[in-house]
Amino acid sequence: MSKDTTHFGYETVAVDDKARRVRGVFDSVAGNYDLMNDLMSGGLHRLWKHFTIEQANVRRGDYVLDLAGGTGDLARKFATRVGMDGRVVLADINAAMLEEGRRRLTDAGVAGNLSIAQVDAEQLPFAEQSFDCVSIAFGLRNVTHKDQALASIFRVLKPGGKLLILEFSAPAQALKPAYDIYSFKVLPMLGKLVARDQDSYRYLAESIRMHPDQETLKEMMGAAGFERCRYHNLAGGIVALHIGYRL
Repeated sequence: MSKDTTHFGYETVAVDDKARRVRGVFDSVAGNYDLMNDLMSGGLHRLWKHFTIEQANVRRGDYVLDLAGGTGDLARKFATRVGMDGRVVLADINAAMLEEGRRRLTDAGVAGNLSIAQVDAEQLPFAEQSFDCVSIAFGLRNVTHKDQALASIFRVLKPGGKLLILEFSAPAQALKPAYDIYSFKVLPMLGKLVARDQDSYRYLAESIRMHPDQETLKEMMGAAGFERCRYHNLAGGIVALHIGYRL
């Protein structure tokens, strides 16, 4: 693959075209995003996100950046924990997802310590050492240049700050046959029936397979400057939470 091309699922596309096509996927699924997450994971995504919040261990007064935060479920919980002395920025590259997040957060009465920003994870527009914690849940695999995004996150973290990446990963070998059937047969069918969008959920399955596995992502974090990197496998490795620090 040349420097001018990248993956969009299993398809090879021009680098400049990937962001447009990913935006199209999330423009399509934004309205049904949380419902589909519940259906696809049997509600487990809520437990994975709760585990992420617990591992973040943010405190009152902390500044948190929730990247690729979409509909705001992590940001809402962070906002409760940091209190009015802290700040949470819900950030995403996709305007439709942010609009859905804004609506949900307003309905939940969350406003005073939370702001919303449309940003590119590869070029974060925040000052150096701005945040105590950065989270990115189920979003890194959609980023074209993951190494640039990791470097950008490292720049905006304060010394002692923590990065948490919750993402689909490589499951245990025994799970792979059933997981493949579920991913390539059941998910697109759910997408067709519920979201009326089979192609976006086929892309979801393919993008998971093209994402770096647990050890590879851990090495990428180290290369970006993060230290004490580790990961927790969830659901037999179907999902992994990676954690690293700027020391």
